[in-house]
Amino acid sequence: MQTLISKTEKVSKNTNALYLLEDSSGLDNLPLDEKEKEFVASRFEKTERNTFYFNRLTHWLGLYLMGNEGKESRFKTLETLRKAGDKTGNFFNENKEEEVTLFAGATDSHFVLAFAEGMALGNYQFNKYRPSAKNNSLKNIYIYGESFSGKQVQDLNHLVEACYHCRDLVNEPYGNLDALQFADFVAKMSRSVGIKAEVLNKSRITALKMEGLLAVNRGSKTHPSFTVLEWKPEGAKNVKPIVLVGKGVVFDTGGLSLKPPSGMETMKQDMAGAATVFSAIYALAKNKVPVHVVALLPATDNRPGDLAVAPGDVIRMVNGKTVEVVNTDAEGRLIMADALIYAERFDPELAIDVATLTGSASAAIGKHGMAGMQQDAEKDMALLKESGWTVYERIAEFPFWEEYGKDIESDVADIKNISGTRSGGVITAGKFLSHFINYPWIHLDIAGVAYMDGRESYRGKGASGMGTRLLYHFISRKAGA
Repeated sequence: MQTLISKTEKVSKNTNALYLLEDSSGLDNLPLDEKEKEFVASRFEKTERNTFYFNRLTHWLGLYLMGNEGKESRFKTLETLRKAGDKTGNFFNENKEEEVTLFAGATDSHFVLAFAEGMALGNYQFNKYRPSAKNNSLKNIYIYGESFSGKQVQDLNHLVEACYHCRDLVNEPYGNLDALQFADFVAKMSRSVGIKAEVLNKSRITALKMEGLLAVNRGSKTHPSFTVLEWKPEGAKNVKPIVLVGKGVVFDTGGLSLKPPSGMETMKQDMAGAATVFSAIYALAKNKVPVHVVALLPATDNRPGDLAVAPGDVIRMVNGKTVEVVNTDAEGRLIMADALIYAERFDPELAIDVATLTGSASAAIGKHGMAGMQQDAEKDMALLKESGWTVYERIAEFPFWEEYGKDIESDVADIKNISGTRSGGVITAGKFLSHFINYPWIHLDIAGVAYMDGRESYRGKGASGMGTRLLYHFISRKAGA
C-alpha cells in the first residue's frame, strides 16, 4: 500500500509532529520547555546527531536539525534530506505510528518535499508473497506550511505512486508477469490516466518484421508483446514528441548461451527499463505535464527452447541491417533495436532508451549511478545529467568514439550483437543500438542500479525504481513545468 503525502491546514494537538529547522532561531515557536530548547540549541553545532524525539505520551514530537546541510551544494542537501526522511519513517514504523505531520515553517519548500519524498519512498514494501511479514504502520505523511502549494504536494505524491508501480513490476516474479501480462497491466494503468495505449500482438509484430524481438522469443512458449503508449495533452509545449524506449525482457535465462544458476536469481528484473519508462509516462500524465511523450515497450522472455535462436544465426532487421548473433545472452539490444526503428515513425525531437543492458555497466560504476551515452543530443544529455544530480540518480557519461564500433564488426553480417573483446562492453552495446537510429538519442544502461542486493536507504532492497524520477524531472524541465 502506498504511503500518501498530503498538504494539511488543520493539525490536532495530539498529532505526531516533526519540525524541520535550519537554525536555532525557530525554537522559540515550538512546543518545548526551556530546558528542552536549551538542549536542542546546544546540539546544532554537533554533527553526530541531528534528529530528536520527545515522547509526549499521546504523540511524538520530533525535530530534525539541518545543521550544515543548508551550507552544502543543493543537490547534496536534497539527498541528505531524503535519507533523513527515510530514517524518520523507520522510527515511526518501529513505534507503530500511522501518520506524521511535517512542519515546514520558513524552510525551503524543496527541502521539505525532499524529506517527505524520502519517507514515502523508503516506506515501500513488497510483501505480496509474504503473508506473515510485518507491514509498515506509516500510512500518511501530512505537510503543514505556507511555503509550498497543494499542487506541489500532489505532484510529488503521484510521482511516488509511479515509483511504487515501477518497483512492484520489477519485484513481481516472472511466473505471474510474463510479456502478455506485463503489457495488459501497463495498458490498463496508462488508460486510467488518459494515456493512449496500444498492445501489438505477435501477428502484428510479425507483420512489422520485428525480427529482433521475434528471434529472442523463439525459445518461449509465451508470445511477445510490443506496447505503444502516447501522452499527447492539449497545449503540449513540444512540436515533436520525446520517445522513451524500455527493455522488457521479463525473464532472462541467457537463451542457448545459458547463464549459470546464480546469474538467473534476479533475472525477473531484466524488464526494469520497460517498467521505468512506463512509470515515467504514467507520472507525467497523472500530473498533466504539458509535453508530448511516446513510450515503446518491447517485451518477451529469453529461453533455450526447441526453436531458440542459436549462436551464429543471422537476423535481418526491418531497416535492412543484418546481425550475427554471437551470444544469445546479449538479447536486450535485439529487441531494443526493433523499438528504436519503430520510433522513427514519430519523428522524435529526442529518444531516450533505458535498459538493464550489460553487466559491464554494473562493473564500471557499481550501484551508485547509471551509464549513459548520446548521439547528436549533447545539450539534452547535459540537462539530463543536471536532473540526475537533482534527484540523485546520477549518470556517468561514457565516450562514444567511432573506434568502439569496430569491435562489433562481423565477418558474416553487417554487425554482431556482442564485441569479441571483454573491454568496453557498456559502450559497444550502445554502439550496436546506434545502428538503428537517425534522430537525437540518449542511451541509459541501468544494470547496476535497477535492483539492490541490500537495502539502500529510501531506494530499499530489491527493485529501486531508479530512472523514473530522473525521466520525470528531465521531461518536466523540458516542458517548463
